[in-house]
Amino acid sequence: LMKCFYSSSVSEDLGCRRGEFSRKHYGSVELLISSDADGAIQRAGRFRVENGSSGENTDYTPGTWHRTDVHLENPECHTRWYFKYFLGKVHQNYIGTDAEKNPFFLSVVLSDQNNQRVPQYHSILWRKTGTQKICLPYSPTKTLSVKSILSAMSLDKFEKSPREIFHPEIQKDLLVLEEQEGSVNFKFGVLYAKDGQLTDDEMFSNETGSESFQRFLHLLGDTITLKGWTGYRGGLDTKNDTTGTCSIYTVFQGHEIMFHVSTMLPYSRENKQQVERKRHIGNDIVTIVFQEGEESSPAFKPSMIRSHFTHIFALVRYNKQNDSYRLKIFSEESVPLFGPPLPSPPVFTNHQEFRDFVLVKLINGEKATLETPTFSQKRQRTLDMLIRSLYQDLMPDLHKVNNMLNRRSFSDVLPESPKSTRKKEEARQAEFVRLGQALKLKTTVKGDATANLATTSFCKKEPWESQSFCSNFPHEVVCADSWGQSLLVSTDAGILLVDDGQPSVQVFDKTLQIKQMHVLEALDLLIARTDKGKDSRLLVFRLSAVQKDIETKQMIRSKYDCRENKLERTKGCHLYAINTHHGSELRIVVAIRNKLLLVTKKYNPRNSLTSSSLLSSSESPVEEFQYIREICLSDPPVIMTLVDGPTGDSDNMICVAYRHQFDLVNESTGESYRLHHVETNKVNFVAAIDVYEDGEAGLLLCYNYVCQYRKVYPFNGGSPLIQPSAYDFHFSWNQVPYAVVCAFPYILAFTTDSIEIRLVVNGNLVHTAVVPELQLVASRSDIYFKATTAVSGSSDSSSKERSSRSSPQTPTAYEMPERPLSSLEGEVLCKNLYKIPLSNLVGRSIERPLKSPLAPKVITTTTSSGIASLPVTHSLSLSRMEIKEIASRTRKELLGLLDEPIPKTESAQKQKKVPRRQSDPKQGAVRSTSSDRITSSSFESYSEGCHLSTSSDPDTLANREESSPSSYPFQLISLYDEDIIDLK
Repeated sequence: LMKCFYSSSVSEDLGCRRGEFSRKHYGSVELLISSDADGAIQRAGRFRVENGSSGENTDYTPGTWHRTDVHLENPECHTRWYFKYFLGKVHQNYIGTDAEKNPFFLSVVLSDQNNQRVPQYHSILWRKTGTQKICLPYSPTKTLSVKSILSAMSLDKFEKSPREIFHPEIQKDLLVLEEQEGSVNFKFGVLYAKDGQLTDDEMFSNETGSESFQRFLHLLGDTITLKGWTGYRGGLDTKNDTTGTCSIYTVFQGHEIMFHVSTMLPYSRENKQQVERKRHIGNDIVTIVFQEGEESSPAFKPSMIRSHFTHIFALVRYNKQNDSYRLKIFSEESVPLFGPPLPSPPVFTNHQEFRDFVLVKLINGEKATLETPTFSQKRQRTLDMLIRSLYQDLMPDLHKVNNMLNRRSFSDVLPESPKSTRKKEEARQAEFVRLGQALKLKTTVKGDATANLATTSFCKKEPWESQSFCSNFPHEVVCADSWGQSLLVSTDAGILLVDDGQPSVQVFDKTLQIKQMHVLEALDLLIARTDKGKDSRLLVFRLSAVQKDIETKQMIRSKYDCRENKLERTKGCHLYAINTHHGSELRIVVAIRNKLLLVTKKYNPRNSLTSSSLLSSSESPVEEFQYIREICLSDPPVIMTLVDGPTGDSDNMICVAYRHQFDLVNESTGESYRLHHVETNKVNFVAAIDVYEDGEAGLLLCYNYVCQYRKVYPFNGGSPLIQPSAYDFHFSWNQVPYAVVCAFPYILAFTTDSIEIRLVVNGNLVHTAVVPELQLVASRSDIYFKATTAVSGSSDSSSKERSSRSSPQTPTAYEMPERPLSSLEGEVLCKNLYKIPLSNLVGRSIERPLKSPLAPKVITTTTSSGIASLPVTHSLSLSRMEIKEIASRTRKELLGLLDEPIPKTESAQKQKKVPRRQSDPKQGAVRSTSSDRITSSSFESYSEGCHLSTSSDPDTLANREESSPSSYPFQLISLYDEDIIDLK
């Protein structure tokens, strides 16, 4: 246990850098001008150019790194809520108009969050400006009203109160509204350019491509025959061969992708402009340009292509000498930032890794383009038209119907109907569910939903995967901070030092109630706020003295042994904050009601951990702190954050949150400046996180469901310039967090039962992990959290019984849960501590040095390995024919039309053979294979909704032997989700 004290942890160094980032990793905007062979200017445009090496250290060996930050942003499995949580289940839909007489629709469902026994209300508000989605906790003792849901979405005033819609057909209309968010399938252009070609006419006139171009096409996907093709066609003719005979097609992570390849589209010798080819590629949002020739030859520029529709170009060059690909991305200036950032240099020797990177980058790029004014305004007009048309169609029918059911507006979401109407309501719900399930089945088979629900999948290690740190931790956690590889925890039983696999060590007894703490190893300090109310104090200890007491086991300190450790003037404090970068000076701001007390400690090498043994253990560090000044506020602060100025001389700021606002206070003068005003009736302040972009301070302001990024510009001797900036952005969480942690490139929101993970630079969602009874414990360096794990108490139950317990059906109007779903019979609840290593989250960004004066040192860390308790599945997609085969046979099974066992799939062989793509568990790569078959056990797993844990891939088996059995589970997920089994 003691080994962790003798060296400063790498996590603490990383913790000081976690909030530092640079948008330069995502390219810079340039004015690009193209000219013809004679030098005459043709066109010009402003594009953001991502080259992966601009202004960065380029001393990297290509292909030696393994990325951890390649993610699909806003994946449909986390954003298409109506299809995933609502369709085919009992739910409520409401219609109304707001104060401006704009119609809106509200959909609410009580569902089990990803079968993790966490019942929640999922709510979607449909308005002309877009959709708003939130999760609200379920309580068996407290009912939820429509009014409270709309109030949580900041909609409090109405021109017409919401009324419930009972027509089952409304599900089809709401599904159409959700589809306006964008297609789940994609079409990308692929343009072949020979060396020296400078105009689009020359590029589109290439009849055939080179051998290296053909290998690149084979890497992208499979060659399919268009005539008779039944999958996603991307606008190509599949009947008369008018758009060519063949094309390139693939399925990637559930998305069907059709490539418009210039050399495969019809060629005309008479038409020099090749209009037929430009008609398709020129109307693609994203185009890949494969350019031949050496890097020294004239490079491609987006202005060479005459298209007002294409916003993103991916320039690919192949190097025969080292068998590598080089990538460069051009994005039109209005396209928001999207990931993943290119490596430095952007050279890939691993071809499958290159393929995955390119496809993720292009899919994210097209999604980002849809947020530009050109597309978002069209989408908003379409959405407004659809909502108004649907409102006009429904309102006359709602006025005609006058029964007890229609009096449920502003009533409970899932109410108890009168006995006289119960049978009628049950029949209506049965028809409602039946139509929804049929619509879900039709949408899946048609290909308008991602194939993730119909795929065999395995787990890929993600940077946010957690490791088990301490099993069965019985104490209530108040606060904690990491100390080396250990965790110093304030509990109801006192202050404990916890280490992985070691018994806990008592440091202070329970008379010392610590509510807030910081362990500063580099300064040999422990700072703590104790008790509450008038008896609250700020205490400072030497870590070396605490360590000596633990090693010698001389005594367990109580609050009566800490009199010499109390900082003066801090009596009655309710909050304190320290500066993130305390290398030269430690600054502490203590809040005592509406007064702020500024205390500093100059950095003294004599007090470092290496020389602390020379000091007397009885020496108190209190004398090393000095009182600077007192600042008065209008109200007691709820949140405080210290913001470092660029010089540290009279330009340091304090961000405080109180009432309905965030203010910036100058540490030197005490002047305050309004940073942001919250325009809502109720405000739940969550956090104000200081981040530094290339050394310039910014703040992530988190309250209610909202997270806003505001850049702070130093101005006139330290006074901040508060004004809207092009760098400012905001996004909404799906659930109100109680804590937010920044670890670039990620920002993590912790709720009572989930961790929502987004990207700092744009707020895009990358993953949501469901964690029952979640409590964030510490996050200043490594992230520690406490969560509940259900351990089965019996082992003789059948797999079907276990499946039914782990996948409860959505409660109907008359089957509300009496207790939390996690407290089922035969299971014992264990509270465990888990750890997410900070080096896993920020390791990639640390390897790419940032030009920041606050962090001159470059730190390279090794990614830790551990048990994956928050797995993410990446899919091995089924072919369209197999999906249809499964859909047809399973539906017949559910209708009772098949009595004999289902044989091995042979009918799929009689149809047209389409090569499937098989994923590589190591690289996430995809290889062509024609030998994949789905056995009868696979079909049975689809129809029963159970999971099949099997694999014949030797690489996968090897990986599973090296790691925990839960690290790479193979799963067969039901084609129709768990709710289709009631189809009649």
